[in-house]
Amino acid sequence: MTAYVIRLQNCAFFARHGVHDEEQTLGQRFYVDAVLTVEGGAALETDSMEATVDYGAAFQVIETIITGQRRYLIEALALEVGKALVARFAQVRRAEVTVRKPNAPVRGVLDHVEVTVAWPQ
Repeated sequence: MTAYVIRLQNCAFFARHGVHDEEQTLGQRFYVDAVLTVEGGAALETDSMEATVDYGAAFQVIETIITGQRRYLIEALALEVGKALVARFAQVRRAEVTVRKPNAPVRGVLDHVEVTVAWPQ
């Protein structure tokens, strides 16, 4: 079977993750990329929505986790998203999830901090 990749890029959410109290109080925007390796199956030949991953539903899985329970580490957040995507969609062989935090509390100038986690590893 031919595998293929579905990418959800730069999904944006407002959430309250981080170690510092200010991050919980103020919140900030987080950006998520999900790269899903999907079993080819019938979707490629039959053009069947039921045979593939509904990326609208995948976005909702990501949104529920990112906007849900506070995590101190974006590493833990990325792993939780990856596990949830693999569990939710039987066709997904592997999920590689990147979480970007543009307003990381560091002393210095940077665009963002990002972490990428793959599941299963």
